[in-house]
Amino acid sequence: MFNAFERMIAFRYLRARKGERFVSVIAIFSLVGIALGVATLIIVMSVMNGFRQELLGRILGLNGHMGVYAADGGPMPDFDAVTNRIRGLPDVVAATPVVEGQVLLTSEAGGASGGLARGIRPEDLRAREIIAGNIRLGSLDEFEGEDAIVVGTTLAARMRVGLGDRITLVSPQGRATVFGTVPRVRAYRVVAMFNVGMNEYDSSFVFLPMQAAQLYFQVPDAATQVEVFVRDPTRVRAANLEIRRALADVRPVRIVDWQEANSSFFNAVQVERNVMFLILTLIIIVAAFNIISSLIMLVKDKGRDIAILRTMGATRGAIMRIFLLCGASVGVVGTAIGFALGLVFCLNIESIRQFLQSLTGTELFSPEVYFLSQLPAVVDPNEVAQVVGMGLVLSLLATLYPSWRAARTDPVEALRNE
Repeated sequence: MFNAFERMIAFRYLRARKGERFVSVIAIFSLVGIALGVATLIIVMSVMNGFRQELLGRILGLNGHMGVYAADGGPMPDFDAVTNRIRGLPDVVAATPVVEGQVLLTSEAGGASGGLARGIRPEDLRAREIIAGNIRLGSLDEFEGEDAIVVGTTLAARMRVGLGDRITLVSPQGRATVFGTVPRVRAYRVVAMFNVGMNEYDSSFVFLPMQAAQLYFQVPDAATQVEVFVRDPTRVRAANLEIRRALADVRPVRIVDWQEANSSFFNAVQVERNVMFLILTLIIIVAAFNIISSLIMLVKDKGRDIAILRTMGATRGAIMRIFLLCGASVGVVGTAIGFALGLVFCLNIESIRQFLQSLTGTELFSPEVYFLSQLPAVVDPNEVAQVVGMGLVLSLLATLYPSWRAARTDPVEALRNE
């Protein structure tokens, strides 16, 4: 497309001589702007992808893909029959009966916090990898009987309790007495602590053996819901219909899937991601305008050279290609630098965060605010290709008008003006 003569002239124009420094500085700023724009877009999109993936993995790993409840909102005494029927479906990976309720947590050390108590069979909790694989202290072997509780490490630190200490659960749904309603109060021994890496769960979830939870919440031989895990979380609607058909002759149920339960949260993440993409694209557009201004100045500065080239036989197409190559070189090099910088940053983002925290002495990524204890980044090759392509296309488009203007230069008028 470009012959050796055109490449030689173009690269000669990119190397500023004395008296041409200003044009060169603008070209450098354009290159840096494109590099920063491409790198920032790659980093932000990767962090947003990682943020969504980590949240989705932790939310679904702990809560299940669907919750099956009794249609009347009460306890489910035939939960074993419901669970076995659900487990027999081809798309279902696991089904777990659960007793769940809101409680107030207190300790002898004076700590107090709201929380969610979940009663689950010991074998089911051991099979839940997100909990069993993240036990930091203690062991799930002791998770049995009516006096055991498993808590998150963040909650334990807030309550100032350790292994073997006792945590008291206070239920707002008390029992009626002649003196009025008395809250249910029961102390349990901490046998294990987990850390799933999501602050909301580590600071508020506690697990009780199924039998202990049934006794505490006064739902003997019953469960409040059946948690269901399916093979493909994106196809929960199809699994929902299968479960309803399978349970049609057992009992009427109400099913809440993860998309319904967390729709507002993940929609907010998607909206934020789209807005960030649009805002950061403006960086590349501004850099593209810098290319336009630097090339227009270069064309004006090289008016005499363009006239001489034309009188020596250079065609308008050759002149246009020379300046296209000048601008495209800035865009391609800037995009390549931004691509490399973005990938390197994403691959080392947690190390960079730790370094900046130690350097500034401030917490840059509070788990209480962002839910996660580490800064995730998942690079999507398709998105990276889109960002790189956008950088190259905008850079090329920015060179068209100045190059066309250079090709339209009248050599007679250019030499006369000199």
